[in-house]
Amino acid sequence: MELGISMFGDNHFDKAGKPLPTGQRLQELIEEIKLMDEVGLDFFGVGEHHRPDYAVSVPEIVLAAAASVTKQIKLGSAVNVLSSSDPVRLYQSYATIDLLTNGRAELMAGRGSFIESFPVYGYRLEDYEELFEEKLELLVKINKENPITWKGKHRAALNKQSILPRAYNDNLNIWVAVGGTPESVLRAGRLGLPVIFAIIGGSPAQFKPLFEYYKKVYDHFEHDATKLQMGVHMHAFFGEDSQSTADYYYPIYSAQMDRVGSSRGWPPYQRQQFDAGRGNKGHLVIGDVNEAIDKILELQELFDLTRFSAHMDVGGPSHASLMKSIELFGTKIAPKVREALGSRSRET
Repeated sequence: MELGISMFGDNHFDKAGKPLPTGQRLQELIEEIKLMDEVGLDFFGVGEHHRPDYAVSVPEIVLAAAASVTKQIKLGSAVNVLSSSDPVRLYQSYATIDLLTNGRAELMAGRGSFIESFPVYGYRLEDYEELFEEKLELLVKINKENPITWKGKHRAALNKQSILPRAYNDNLNIWVAVGGTPESVLRAGRLGLPVIFAIIGGSPAQFKPLFEYYKKVYDHFEHDATKLQMGVHMHAFFGEDSQSTADYYYPIYSAQMDRVGSSRGWPPYQRQQFDAGRGNKGHLVIGDVNEAIDKILELQELFDLTRFSAHMDVGGPSHASLMKSIELFGTKIAPKVREALGSRSRET
């Protein structure tokens, strides 16, 4: 199982609730990715947002910068909002990063949980589903064929058009991120694309039927069983001591939940929600090293995961605390998880 980190580049905030300079957060982010590589984590993903509480609107620029300071770690999006992007340009951008890194680039496509990118790039929300379906089909076709002939509804047609440059080994690793809808799972399974589930609420066990559905669809369309990949994206944060880590992180985390929730009609986020999420059956992987190891192993056994993504900067915790959390993940948690999974494998 691959172990890595995703971030959205959440901005830090001052005491009045105003975001601090975006440039500072971007520079810190590159330092954090560099440390992830140094401590041996497998992948990093960064999201796309167009809001003042996030620093990253163009993930591929951040990943290109990270390519120059890393050697081994996979670098990808988490996610690019495909519905409001041009699949041709996206492929070209990620193929370029892939060539710069000798095959370490990944593109994770998603519909996104925010809608700001649609008016920014001139798309209609009424076409939300149709845009994603059409553009994902085109992106997959570009990855498989060159030159390409294609015609759709929301983009100019392509007639024997070469899309260049081509990714390393002429294959870009494309993932699909899904929430909790069977339609999204069906789409990913039909196309044979690796899938990552965003489990950011409730009990992870509730997602078990969707994992099983994905595997059935993947098998039905006769995709290569040896290439089946499934992951989870879950909010995470690690410290030396469980209670002090929770006490530090709760005000930061809850403030971001309330910023997002204010536009969605959510009630104020409560400490009891946070503590329940941190529990054995909850959706938060927040606490000390041993708690993280236990929960990650339980999730792997529950879902037969090939990837676990710790989403680590919700609300903009301090750079120093993020660096510590990354260090613990890479040097304390990941080795123990890998060791335990190796033991399981030998036993079977």
